[in-house]
Amino acid sequence: MSSLTIPRPAFLKEHPDAIAAILCGVLILLSWLALQSGWLGLALLILPAAYVIGGYESAREGLTTLFKEKELDVDLLMIVAALGAAGLGLWRQEYNLIVDGAILILIFSISGALEGYAMRRTERSIRSLMNLTSDVARVLRNGQEQSVAVAQLQIGDEVLVKPGELVPTDGSIVEGFSTLNQAPITGESMPVEKTVGDEVFAGTINGNGALKLKIHQPPESSLIQRVIRLVKQAQTEAPPSQQFIERFERSYAKAIVIAGILLAIVPPFFWGWSWETTIYRALIFLVVASPCALMAAIMPTLLSGIANGARQGILFKNGTQLELIGRVRAIAFDKTGTLTIGKPQVIEVLAMPKAETQLLQVAAALESLSEHPIGESIFQYARQQRVEWKQATNVQAHAGQGITGEIGQKQALVGKAAFVRERVNGWSNWLIASAQQLEDAGKTIVWVAYAGEPLGAIAVADTVRPEAKSAIARLKQLGIQEIVMLTGDNERTARSIAREIGIDQVYSELLPENKVDVVRSLQRRYQTVAMVGDGINDAPALAQASVGIAMGTAGSDVALDTADIVLMADRLERLVTAIRLGRRSGRVVKQNITFALSFIVLLLTANFVSHITLPLGVIGHEGSTVLVTLSGLRLLKN
Repeated sequence: MSSLTIPRPAFLKEHPDAIAAILCGVLILLSWLALQSGWLGLALLILPAAYVIGGYESAREGLTTLFKEKELDVDLLMIVAALGAAGLGLWRQEYNLIVDGAILILIFSISGALEGYAMRRTERSIRSLMNLTSDVARVLRNGQEQSVAVAQLQIGDEVLVKPGELVPTDGSIVEGFSTLNQAPITGESMPVEKTVGDEVFAGTINGNGALKLKIHQPPESSLIQRVIRLVKQAQTEAPPSQQFIERFERSYAKAIVIAGILLAIVPPFFWGWSWETTIYRALIFLVVASPCALMAAIMPTLLSGIANGARQGILFKNGTQLELIGRVRAIAFDKTGTLTIGKPQVIEVLAMPKAETQLLQVAAALESLSEHPIGESIFQYARQQRVEWKQATNVQAHAGQGITGEIGQKQALVGKAAFVRERVNGWSNWLIASAQQLEDAGKTIVWVAYAGEPLGAIAVADTVRPEAKSAIARLKQLGIQEIVMLTGDNERTARSIAREIGIDQVYSELLPENKVDVVRSLQRRYQTVAMVGDGINDAPALAQASVGIAMGTAGSDVALDTADIVLMADRLERLVTAIRLGRRSGRVVKQNITFALSFIVLLLTANFVSHITLPLGVIGHEGSTVLVTLSGLRLLKN
């Protein structure tokens, strides 16, 4: 005969603290009714059960800390105070004091349950990121669709993502067009259009189009998996302020115990108190002086801020960085890939009369066979303009100069001015002057000729991010004292970009170690300095800065690993949000600490001046702890 296993209800698993508090409350009520009815024996039988059920978890945690870490904590102080009240009640045969001790445990357990719910709410907001991963992917192999575990995907696999599905891993689109909801990963509120050549990220939600992706990196290296690893790290690392409070709590708990012992011994000899009154006041002192509210002043606030940032596409690696970003006084920006998009784009086409279409046809025919980023930008621009061209033959690249080939058995040339213009004459003064003007503005000029005739020039440049100018303006409005741009690019191009977005101080032609030197000089003047970058060459400066901030999607793995904060959507305005969130968290932490300390002083004064009862002291103590915890949760709101 097989045994029948009865599963525990889900409610018992999810709410053990609440259930213990409810049972404790019911038993206290029954014991009080028994006392009122004169059933002393029944009351004394029920009350120990209330003490055990309500105080078991606190006693276990307090004793574990005492024996393993050789430290006292507030859990153990509460249990000592409750047992002291019970002992005093038995000694004086005032059995209501035993009920008072049970009420202390009840309120402490209710407070613990409420704090647990508050913290779980914060953790749920953080863990929601971890639910964005798919377990399986549709892989196309030999023309057949197969379901494969995401962990088993390999570089080069082609994955099919149907409409409405989660993207299982990072990849590049090789077929299809769709809009994707990237809000869970990058915080972007609007769906983003994606087509062939674009990269998509695991955890984003596909729209109405089917997509075929090619995997270019292992699944464990995907953006969402890096986010999950960083979030887990953020949850386990306590910032310096919290570490200080924890150290303070241990010394403070010892001081409370010593003071409590003195209060339980000295007053009868100096002030003539009765021993019963002395012990009762000492027990209340142990309760109201405990730093529970102070302990709850920081971490709930910072975890709420981290969760809020994650929802908006800002990943704080730990609470320390949330604290520091609010104190930043100067910011250094890398140029390429941070203030600019990082990819060259065609800015303007300067064509000889009636030659614009032919210019693009010739340039695209040669550049479609080039691997140079500038050539790629010209090729893509021609495709966007729906230009059709003939295939070039005998194509040859001339390193650092240009590219040549034949189209219809006639020579075509694309490249730098010296390379093309020394081989072809007849360039108009207007074209040369216009090209020179664009070059002075920091643009790269590509010249095009065909069959010995000049066709024109194409201006290519790395374009400024659309939001860069407004982001810089808003940072200045926030009171950031100095904003500088760091780049390895030439002075002329750097100045042009800086003028366009409103940055006054520019450091150009820098090597990675030079960027570190600039950040150090800023730290000498402003102490707390942020560095924003995306590339491998930014990693040393990111590490040197008080707060290193990386661009999440454009950033290199080295930059992401080195940085303290990651802007998931590569949206610079999120930096403004991060600073505001950091400042707000700093204000809330200060408010919480002030409130917690003030309430401890108030309760201590009331204990010796107004002679408050033990339950009232407990309500004041635990109420302040719950209020401080709920105050920290304000940061969950945008």
